[in-house]
Amino acid sequence: MPRTPATPTARQRLLSAASELFYESGIAATGVDAVLARAGVSPATMYAHFAGKDALVAAYLEERHHRWRGVWDEVLAESGDHRDRLLSVFDALTRYRRRTGDRRGCGFQAAATELPVGHPGQTWLAADTALLSGRLLELARAAGADRPGELAADLLLLYDGALAGLARRAAAPAGFDQDPLGRARVTAQLLLATRLPDAGSAPRRPPA
Repeated sequence: MPRTPATPTARQRLLSAASELFYESGIAATGVDAVLARAGVSPATMYAHFAGKDALVAAYLEERHHRWRGVWDEVLAESGDHRDRLLSVFDALTRYRRRTGDRRGCGFQAAATELPVGHPGQTWLAADTALLSGRLLELARAAGADRPGELAADLLLLYDGALAGLARRAAAPAGFDQDPLGRARVTAQLLLATRLPDAGSAPRRPPA
């Protein structure tokens, strides 16, 4: 007999509503009332779980960070050689966006422009940067790159650029390449072909 899906708790509904609204409309533009209305809970219920909007923003970023890290871990576990592992950040982003239904740019990049210094959400913005820069550096070292720090920084620049491109593409003119993530991955392959000890293979687009 199939199991009946568990009913989301009030906390889960609040976090889901906040995540949707903060990503769709922006953190500053989203008031607590809008979150409460979408979640279908009372103010008293929200304050029983979160100290206020700042705590809700931090929880949103924390959940996003763990979900992204989990997807990247999955892709890394499926990756083969050192080149595939370095390219995994682009493949993981493709999978993450397909799984979450993200249609805009990066939630972390957007939050970084809105949150003031000292905001509790800054902890998770720093965690996202540490994950990306630290893991790419580790993978570059494992691949035997002659200047692993530079290679990791170049790959992170391509990753950030792809996310910025995704945010811009709605206004791009006809004929403009609308696949910034695919182009970033191909450019990364070309970069790896010149920076890693073994010869690179022909650039290819990310798996569908």
